Amino acid sequence: MERSVVVIGNFDGVHPGHQAVLAEALRREPGLPLIVVTFWPHPVSVLRPDVGPMLLTSLEERVERLTGAAATRVEVIPFTHDFASWPPERFVEEILVPLNPARVVVGANFRFGHHAAGTVATLQELAGDRFIVDSLPLVRFGDEETCSSRIRLALACGDVGHAMEHLGRPFAFRGVVTRGDQRGRALGFPTANLPVPPKLACPSDGVYAGWLIRRDHRGPRGEPLPAGTRQTPLPAAISVGTNPTFDGVARRVESYVLDRDDLELYDVPVSVEFIHYVRGQIRFDSVDDLVKTMRDDVDRIRRILTGGSSPADPAGG
Repeated sequence: MERSVVVIGNFDGVHPGHQAVLAEALRREPGLPLIVVTFWPHPVSVLRPDVGPMLLTSLEERVERLTGAAATRVEVIPFTHDFASWPPERFVEEILVPLNPARVVVGANFRFGHHAAGTVATLQELAGDRFIVDSLPLVRFGDEETCSSRIRLALACGDVGHAMEHLGRPFAFRGVVTRGDQRGRALGFPTANLPVPPKLACPSDGVYAGWLIRRDHRGPRGEPLPAGTRQTPLPAAISVGTNPTFDGVARRVESYVLDRDDLELYDVPVSVEFIHYVRGQIRFDSVDDLVKTMRDDVDRIRRILTGGSSPADPAGG
């Protein structure tokens, strides 16, 4: 097997800190294939399922974004209790050595092996003269270190602006559109509905300005797109929550594409990008009050997305 340069990490979200590790690995070994070693499920979800993190990306999206960041190959290691019991030596011999690395690049906070006993220094010692080990400092945005946990916290607070700063892009929630209760269509605001899986991160309940993007290489109404044509983001009013006015239970992401009632999106894979927090979820006393507020929301969201106004965000985003 030819030599490679290897990077290791969870890479949840594939934020600028993760991307910097990949870019630096390529810079230091420009002629070698870049192999990313990542883990699924998240180690904490296996070892402490009661406090497992809400994931910023599905495994499919993680691999897609790592490949987009120039990874030649992504090796997904199933994280199990048995794997967690491996000593650092076994990890190196059974996971890294078969990849024939000339260099391994990790973040400064990298830990591995049973009880996270292995550190960067451990990895350097075990590497010997077989491969070089480099560690990189965490990327900072302002006076804060960029990490997946900080992004999750921002989303939990509805602070999609802060999450966007640390992600380097708008937070995107992906899914396949399902049939909802049809109330939005009856009220004049047909929505594309995405269920929220229990372990996938999503902004806190509320109303947001953002964009809906089809992910099936078709136009807004399902027309085939010419090869090489990029999807057009559609401006959207996004509601996250359970529809408290109607005593809803299931948590969903519901997107109304502004001024469009001609879209048929059932069973279509889409991505919903969150740009700005507008307000929290409210239980209305009447449907008339709900509709009036929705109209006001749409007007405000239209101004936000067209640059006509960017009002202060109560959630900090």
